[in-house]
Amino acid sequence: MSDSFENGVMQTRAAHTFEPILHEYQRRVDDALLERLPNFDNTSTQLPVAMNYAVTNGGKRVRPVLAYATGKALGIPLQRVDTAACALEMMHAYSLVHDDLPAMDNDDLRRGKPTCHKAFDEAIAILAGDALQALAFTVLALNPDPQLTDTNKILMIQELGRASGAEGMAAGQAIDLEAVGRTLTLEQLENMHRHKTGALIRASVLLPAVMAVSQGDKVLKSLVDYADAVGLSFQIVDDILDVVSDTETLGKTQGADIALNKPTYPALLGLDGAREHASDMHEKALDSLVGLGPKFDELRLLSAYILERTY
Repeated sequence: MSDSFENGVMQTRAAHTFEPILHEYQRRVDDALLERLPNFDNTSTQLPVAMNYAVTNGGKRVRPVLAYATGKALGIPLQRVDTAACALEMMHAYSLVHDDLPAMDNDDLRRGKPTCHKAFDEAIAILAGDALQALAFTVLALNPDPQLTDTNKILMIQELGRASGAEGMAAGQAIDLEAVGRTLTLEQLENMHRHKTGALIRASVLLPAVMAVSQGDKVLKSLVDYADAVGLSFQIVDDILDVVSDTETLGKTQGADIALNKPTYPALLGLDGAREHASDMHEKALDSLVGLGPKFDELRLLSAYILERTY
C-alpha cells in the first residue's frame, strides 16, 4: 500500500470525525448571523436584502469554525465566540462580493448561485460589501459580552482591521491582480496568499485568543503558526480544486483562475507537487500544536478536513 494512499485514508477518516463538529459550528454561526444582519422587512432599498443574500447563500464557514474551535481549545464558552465568528464571516462575505465584481475576478457564480452583482446589480453589490465590512467592526464594538473589557474589544477590532486592510486581505488581492500573466516564485505566491487568504484565517484564531483570560506567548505563537500553515493549505487545496473539480461541485466557475492566467500552486508545482505541498502544510499545522494536548484536537481535525478535499 502506497504512502499517499495511506495518508489519503487517514485524512478521510479524520475529516469524517470532524464533520459533526463542523455542522454544529456552521449551524451556530448561521443562527448568530441572522440575529445580527439588518432586517429587510419593509425596506425601502435593496441594500439589506443584498447583504443578507451575500452572507446567507451557503459557504463552508471555515473562519467561524476555526474561531469556535480555537475558543473551545482555550476554554471559552461558544456563546462568547458568536460575535467574533459573525464579524469574521461578514468580513469574508464582503471580500467575496467585491472579488466577484467585473473590475476584480468577474465571476458569475458563488456557492452555486449568481454572484451578488448578478443577483442585484454592480452598484448594490459594492454597497452591500461596504456595509458588511462596516457591520463586522460594529458588531465587535457593540459586543455585549460582560466579560470582555473595552481594551479587548479594541484589540479585536484592531486585529480584524489589520487582517482585512492594507496589511492583509486587500494587499493580497492587489498583489493577485498585479500578478495576472506573470510567473511567481513559490515565495512570492505564498506571500500573496498569506495576505489574501491567510490574514483573515490568522485573525480567526487571534480574536478568540484575545478573549482568553490568559494564554502564554508559547500558546499564542503555536496558534499563529498553526493558522499560517492552515491558511496556505486551504489556498493550495482551492487551487487544486479549480483544476480537478467541476463547476457544480465547486459552486463557482471551474477553471476561472486558469482562464484569467493567474499564478496558482498547480501551475507552479504541478498537481502532484501541489498536493504534496498541501500535505506538508498540514503536517506543519500539526507540528505547531505538539504538546498542547487534546483540547486542541478540533484544530487538528479541521486541518485534516481541509486537506481531505484533495483526495
